[in-house]
Amino acid sequence: MVVAFNVTDGEQGGWAVLRVSGELDLMTSPVLRQRVHDVVAEGRHRLVLDLSEVWFCDSSGVGVLIATRRLLRSCQGSLRLILPAQGAADGSHVNRVLGALGVRRLFDVHPDVVSAVDGESRPLSA
Repeated sequence: MVVAFNVTDGEQGGWAVLRVSGELDLMTSPVLRQRVHDVVAEGRHRLVLDLSEVWFCDSSGVGVLIATRRLLRSCQGSLRLILPAQGAADGSHVNRVLGALGVRRLFDVHPDVVSAVDGESRPLSA
């Protein structure tokens, strides 16, 4: 079975928003990495990655998330992740993977795009 992987680009509240859907794995991670680099190359350093429609993430996907965080920090930017408690097959797989690896605390995590782009919102606790 071929699972569609898709990244759509948008903007909301002065933030670049990349909505990711499908499986984030060894085959698809380079696509996301390139899209992130394209956004940063355009001079957009405030990025929201909406991962609410990602139902599988392996170590290469986590590697892209960590590299994205490092890239944005290097240019004084900000990264926020959307990892809803419910959604892609009942609960964010990405959330569980990041928690299991002990790296979730590295990320500014929000339940939806609206709260992520709101200057007043507080991230969900790890």
